[in-house]
Amino acid sequence: MLARYNSWTNQRVYAAAAALPDAEYRGERGAFFGSVHATLNHVLVGDRIWLRRMTGEGPTYERLDLILQEQLGALRSAREAEDERIVKWVDQLDDAKLGGLFSYRTITQPTEITQPLAPALVHFFNHQTHHRGQVHAMLTAIGGRQAAPSLDLILFQRETGMGIAAA
Repeated sequence: MLARYNSWTNQRVYAAAAALPDAEYRGERGAFFGSVHATLNHVLVGDRIWLRRMTGEGPTYERLDLILQEQLGALRSAREAEDERIVKWVDQLDDAKLGGLFSYRTITQPTEITQPLAPALVHFFNHQTHHRGQVHAMLTAIGGRQAAPSLDLILFQRETGMGIAAA
């Protein structure tokens, strides 16, 4: 469910970002990564780093502040492809895989870590939520409440039926 929720929220956030004038989209907003543009790039960077760690496949990076795509359209396409990759990978996970260990090296303070997959997967989705929240706050600051879409999990559940019991 969280993989699909992630994709759904990204679609909503990217649609809202596309409605911004470019100067607003790229403007410094005081967030961890500065702008809507830089923050959306960071989420993609982080996703790819974690997916490489957890799956052994895909690109990885040595910095968290990379700008992978300069244009929003290209960034949006890359995001959509990554979201498809996430859903496909998560769909094949079972209890044994979730309980299995994986190892990786951290970036900011290089250390070797071994941990179970399930808690790292929780972090993976929480990290996205954290930075999307920053983007949501920037969208609100730029254009008011109408510029920032609802990202509530319960709304996703109601719209898709995921996590909602049949009546």
